[in-house]
Amino acid sequence: MRIAGAALNQIPIDWANNLRNIEAAIAQAKAAGVELLCLPELCLTGYGCEDLFLSDWMPESALAYLQQVRPWTHGICVVVGLPVRLNHRTYNTAAVLRDGEILGFAAKQFLANDGVHYETRFFAPWVAGETTTVQWEGQEWLLGDLVFEHKGVRFGFEICEDAWRPDDVRPACRLVGRVDLIVNPSASHFAMSKTDVRYQLVMKASRTFNCTYLYANLLGNESGRIIFDGEILVARNGHLLLRNQLLSFKEVDLEWIDVDFDTELAPADIVPLPAPDEYKELNQAMSLGLFDYLRKSRTRGFVLSLSGGADSSFCAVGVAEMVRLGVEELGVEEFKRRSGCFPEVEKVVQQAGAGGTAAQVVGAAPATTEAWALTDNQQLVQQLLTCAYQGTVNSSDDTFHSAKELAKSIGARFHNWDIDDAVAGYVGKMQGALGRELTWQTDDLALQNIQARVRAPGIWMLANVLNCLLVTTSNRSEASVGYCTMDGDTAGSISPIAGVDKDFVKKWLRWAETELGYTALRHVNALQPTAELRPLEDKQTDERDLMPYTLLNRIERLAFYDRFSPRQVLATLEGEGTGFDHEQLKTYVRRFYSLWSRNQWKRERYAPSFHLDDYNVDPRSWLRFPILSGGFAAELAAL
Repeated sequence: MRIAGAALNQIPIDWANNLRNIEAAIAQAKAAGVELLCLPELCLTGYGCEDLFLSDWMPESALAYLQQVRPWTHGICVVVGLPVRLNHRTYNTAAVLRDGEILGFAAKQFLANDGVHYETRFFAPWVAGETTTVQWEGQEWLLGDLVFEHKGVRFGFEICEDAWRPDDVRPACRLVGRVDLIVNPSASHFAMSKTDVRYQLVMKASRTFNCTYLYANLLGNESGRIIFDGEILVARNGHLLLRNQLLSFKEVDLEWIDVDFDTELAPADIVPLPAPDEYKELNQAMSLGLFDYLRKSRTRGFVLSLSGGADSSFCAVGVAEMVRLGVEELGVEEFKRRSGCFPEVEKVVQQAGAGGTAAQVVGAAPATTEAWALTDNQQLVQQLLTCAYQGTVNSSDDTFHSAKELAKSIGARFHNWDIDDAVAGYVGKMQGALGRELTWQTDDLALQNIQARVRAPGIWMLANVLNCLLVTTSNRSEASVGYCTMDGDTAGSISPIAGVDKDFVKKWLRWAETELGYTALRHVNALQPTAELRPLEDKQTDERDLMPYTLLNRIERLAFYDRFSPRQVLATLEGEGTGFDHEQLKTYVRRFYSLWSRNQWKRERYAPSFHLDDYNVDPRSWLRFPILSGGFAAELAAL
């Protein structure tokens, strides 16, 4: 039988988009001679519908829209994911359709309720072995723990989390000997190196349960924070039959394979995948995440306060890589069409044929710009990314040149203005109100913060005028300890690297310079990370304000990924030979937990961020913590 999986780039409750992709996948499958097609989990509604799953109307609408899919299934068997609500409980199901009919609904038995997933809030788990019925306008179908048959091939289901449970409880253990094929429609989030875990999961299941295993995942940045990699896997008794390219810019990625179910296939030892390249993985995921966020938010590009430091440089290169990878896969014209950001460019290009200027053709480039010297990708970046360097007397020539050269090298528009007068105005007002001079000795944080806050109104205004997303540049390490100014450097619409630690940011930039050819990054890669908010003679650096980033990241992981107490963290660090003595480690542990506790309110206010690592500190997607707490006072005193 020719079987297939299709990764779909869906949008929560965007019925037109979701149905269009479902129809396209089915049409492509039919054209390829596919006989059984698996579409991803909840692909009809989108996975990220949140509390809409608790309503009556939305699952009812999904069931009604499913009827539109029925006529598309003549001559093919198709699996479509959608919620079904019965007796005030919502179930996560996979509908099986064939020849215009609904054969039944398989229901998910185990719900993901850790990390970025809160499925137990929305769904009820289905009980193994039980069935019921679903009614719609006089028609009735079975729902529950079901086995289906198509052209002599028997198949059953595991839906995403079902497959991540132990072998003696997951649905597959009850399907042994009953089915030839296990179908798994999934919505499994991206995290660096996770594909290797998922690959092992599918391969081992095919061998352990002596079956063919078909896996199809969602694709893209569906609803804002979570990115899906669109992985499609087919394995049989430990043999890998099919694995696709992940993180595609396509709306539909269909992959098929012929499986001879009549011929026995001896069990095989599982061949491991090559070691993952996390720099490349993150680059692809962030590029796709930015592209989908841009087009689904229906904005016209990005605005970035480019300081010349590591974080803003990372974000700038991220937009350039979004263009490069998107164009590489889709081509220039399809990239422009899908982004939704180029109607004026298309119009002006037409006008240029009747005598328009070169500067007009590249769209809003200054007359002095050598537009025709830009590559196609640089012209696209010029339209999509506007940067501004907002200097003060505390800014260095090094960061200015770093920002300017990087913007020029990728094609971004670049503005330069200083904010000293605005800062002086606010400082003067406060000195008048308080009746005293503000000094670095008495008002250090206030004088630092006002510089960061004064940068926000201008860059926000630029983003508003251009109808663009304002990019916030904070990283995960800064979020953990609140090393940021609220309504200053945290101002923005999207915070793409807030799930990535600062040490990784620095390493990624060195990789991007050498492996991707962004030679302008040599400036930032030669600098120590600094906020540049104190006078230059103070030689301010992030790590002197906080602690070494590698140590900060290790404490953070032990505290909130491993969930250790302060005492356990300290003991672990001492056992790992960090090079710091007991008293210094104790100082750093106390500093981390104290800063963490007092800055939860900042993490609550961060712009939406992407989930890119195996954990993050976003309280709306991974890690919850009280805004007000005792701040680990007893635990830190006990150290």
